Amino acid sequence: MHFQCTNSLLTLATDDLKKLVLFYTNLLQQEPQPYIHSVYAEFQISGLRLGIFQPKLQAQAEFENIGKGRMSLCFEVQDLDAAIAHLTDIGYPPPEEIILASHGREVYAYDPDGNRLIVHQAVMRSL
Repeated sequence: MHFQCTNSLLTLATDDLKKLVLFYTNLLQQEPQPYIHSVYAEFQISGLRLGIFQPKLQAQAEFENIGKGRMSLCFEVQDLDAAIAHLTDIGYPPPEEIILASHGREVYAYDPDGNRLIVHQAVMRSL
């Protein structure tokens, strides 16, 4: 018998579901589906499902020792400058300058819970 994954889902635990759902609604410019008020929200992102949940009261101790901001979520975009402008418009401007790397340009931003967002524009390579 082997492990056969048929789908994957990244989930973020948060103490403030409403605030984090509003951030990702504004960032991704889509409403979560499904959305269960004060419990769970899910976004479809080009081959990835991003779930955000608020731990039940009896399970919150399980998440207390997990430091905020340990997760990095990478978004590849067509236009990094437009993405930076959008992050700024929704109130979360990247705190640092654009990084130039061999694979392209990228910038770090942070969601309301301190999770790092790596917003990346790939280098267009000519043949």
